[in-house]
Amino acid sequence: MARRRSPWKLRGGGWTTHGGHQLLLLEGGSALFPALVEAMDAARRVVHLETYIFDFAGSAIGVAEALERAARRGVLVRLVVDGVGTPSVPTEWQARFQASGVKWHVYSPLGRLGLLIPSRWRRLHRKLCVVDETVGFCGGINIIDDLEDGALGRLSVPRLDFSLRVIGPLVDDMVESMEQLWWRLQAVRKARQREFRSAWHALRETLPLGDFSHLTSEFAQAMPWRLSAPDSPVLNGVDGAIAALVLRDNVGHRHDIERAYLKAIGEARHEIVIANAYFVPGGKLRRALTHAANRGVRVRLLLQGRYENFFQYHAARPVYQALVDAGIDIHEYAPSALHAKVAVVDRCWATVGSTNLDPLSLLLAREANVLSTDRRFANMLHKRLDVLVNHEGSPIDAQALSARPWQQRVLDRIAFGLMRAMLFVSGHRY
Repeated sequence: MARRRSPWKLRGGGWTTHGGHQLLLLEGGSALFPALVEAMDAARRVVHLETYIFDFAGSAIGVAEALERAARRGVLVRLVVDGVGTPSVPTEWQARFQASGVKWHVYSPLGRLGLLIPSRWRRLHRKLCVVDETVGFCGGINIIDDLEDGALGRLSVPRLDFSLRVIGPLVDDMVESMEQLWWRLQAVRKARQREFRSAWHALRETLPLGDFSHLTSEFAQAMPWRLSAPDSPVLNGVDGAIAALVLRDNVGHRHDIERAYLKAIGEARHEIVIANAYFVPGGKLRRALTHAANRGVRVRLLLQGRYENFFQYHAARPVYQALVDAGIDIHEYAPSALHAKVAVVDRCWATVGSTNLDPLSLLLAREANVLSTDRRFANMLHKRLDVLVNHEGSPIDAQALSARPWQQRVLDRIAFGLMRAMLFVSGHRY
């Protein structure tokens, strides 16, 4: 029987919030991958995974093997990877997937001209997984070992990133979005989609659900967290939380995630904490943060402290200057690669997802975030971010930033100008 949705709903800007969720915050692939494998090994009907990067090496191999095992048991297994993040699946794994029955697709392969075609700048950047329409995962973590990084090479400290395991009504919203993309990629006619959905709903009534009772019974047990500061609180899950899935695409949800951020920032009264890997916000977000600081809200940003590429580093500096001049605290995370995309406002609003606050995420890519107004969950995420900002972030000084060598400041302006010019070519203003 299909799961009943919570009767409590609040329509938002293109999304619906439901009550009755179990939320478990997972930090890094070391926490996410075992949770994915556990759910996949319990699957009875369908495993559906979307990711930007799937690196068939290191700890990520365990996820690939779990997909293979599920398919061999007769579970319908679907995998979608992005054509930039994962330009090819290794030959060995293509053969293994074919032999086991894993169905996979590469989203928007680059072809000969690659990214010279502006329409190909629209990438699949979200990281979603649903098992048997019962357990969902959403966050910023790619399927790649925590110590491997395409830009920085081998890391000495695990990459900093977060994901959520979700049990509750919004899993249905994940299913709907992922199915729509899957059938679009398969170029199946609408009539064929309707036939499949009818067969699928009939199948749901006859096949048993996967056994996820162990996930529920063990939900209160926290996963092992390696916090840098002694006596730091251990993160845990929450039950009965209000939450919503918020998407960004290039059709009906172009600005939903940005509007969610703007609404939360605009209503902030005490504190905003944002950890974001690629931070070059547009004018609306910059003004919203500045206005919040002007009305006495404490605004703290934890941003990438390592040089990955020209645009990531230099295009952000003019934005940094304007924000620190407004009294916003910016801390750079340098122990390892920062890949997180999370935020907490007034300890009563929180988001975990795949969305960077930069033009690629906010204007071009398919993204997915989970929002929650559960104070327990917001407090837990806030405690973790507070540790990271205070103990692993290096504050940026406004005077030191403005006193950087003129050559560096010229590069900043060139990068920022080129970024805006490229967006103009693609038909966007930022």
